[in-house]
Amino acid sequence: MWGVSDGNHSIIGTQFSPKTTKVGNEELENWLLHELSPRIHFQFFEVKVEGLSVVLLEIGRASRQPVQFKGNEFIRVGSYKKRLKDFPEKERALWHIFDRYPFESSMAAERVSGEEVLKLLDYPAFFDLLKLPLPESRAGILEALANDSLIAPCEASGWDITNLGAILLAKRIDSFTALKRKPIRVIQYRGNNRIETIKEYVLVKGYASGFEGLIEYINGLLPSNELIGQALRKKVPMFPELAVRELVANALIHQDFSIAGASPMVEIFADRIEVTNPGKPLVDTYRFVDTPPRSRNEALAALMRRFGICEERGSGWDKVVFQTELYQLPAPLLEATSDHTRVVLFAHRPLTKMDKADRVRAVYLHACLRYVNRENMTNTSIRERFGIEQRNLALASRLIREAVDSGLVLPYDPSAAPKLMRYIPFWADPRRDKIT
Repeated sequence: MWGVSDGNHSIIGTQFSPKTTKVGNEELENWLLHELSPRIHFQFFEVKVEGLSVVLLEIGRASRQPVQFKGNEFIRVGSYKKRLKDFPEKERALWHIFDRYPFESSMAAERVSGEEVLKLLDYPAFFDLLKLPLPESRAGILEALANDSLIAPCEASGWDITNLGAILLAKRIDSFTALKRKPIRVIQYRGNNRIETIKEYVLVKGYASGFEGLIEYINGLLPSNELIGQALRKKVPMFPELAVRELVANALIHQDFSIAGASPMVEIFADRIEVTNPGKPLVDTYRFVDTPPRSRNEALAALMRRFGICEERGSGWDKVVFQTELYQLPAPLLEATSDHTRVVLFAHRPLTKMDKADRVRAVYLHACLRYVNRENMTNTSIRERFGIEQRNLALASRLIREAVDSGLVLPYDPSAAPKLMRYIPFWADPRRDKIT
């Protein structure tokens, strides 16, 4: 707070104005945001008290890790600011707090009445998604929401709405200050670049209550191919709807909510879809198929599964890969940065138009999918994957050889006859543990 005396807390006023203050040529808020890691939510408030200017800075509490400023973590010891690394006992206690209080259990709104809870949250959607009858009384509704930790009774009076309740069931996410930048965005571009935007949509509803409408909107933007059969015309979506649905759900569930100013995003181009979420993946991108997923937001993921919005644990990415193979599309591309995870789905492209990276990625993911299904990749399965005719055995062998040369795929038994050769992903090599 600025404008309040440290000694007796009397109102003395301040000349400080965060809106006009700059650091160099940069506005104060932007400068602070750039220097923080992770970029947590904060907001300045300028008010008048007894005719004097008072400024308050509201800072969202840290989650999952201490916040760094210019690469350093600080803590208040008495009236002094100290480097956290110099106080290991306090650092251990802080990490313990992070383990106990995940994002979902923090409060999005505090001390609101039961009537206000029902105004802010789309409670009928909660019961519809769980296929439960709507309770006849307000008390019954509030009790059901509290049982799933969407709200919590306040110690003083009324209710607190948790981040879990707000992010899933908000009638408008921007009604909650700390979540204003978390609605998912859908952007459609003209052509294959970001130069010209055709449409932009922001999901203002909660992730659960607005999910079906979101998927319907995305599918309405996706291009389709028209197949002409015997006296019938049929439109076929260019991208597998199940794969799109799963990727969008994963982006919502696995995002890192501690990264301020970033939200999940779906970008639609003429030749691809890109689904991006804040936060680097917790699993090696090469191991998405076989490794059970780790989620930063376990309560969110569990409730989304109960709502039927996403697949059972561990099966989602398998389904994405399977669907792209079924449609004979290029393999999905996974990209990871320090702050984001992006999955790219490509429109149909003939094998002759795929570059080497596309071919190797497709063969590798095919080997992974076969292996987790207790099968091995063979020349025959590769021909089925790419729609290669039997007389072109050599082409399938060349694709396999490229993947083997990359180190991503290995012969299961190098001494086997060529016709009996089977292949596995590199991480499934039974000799790997012995070698290491």
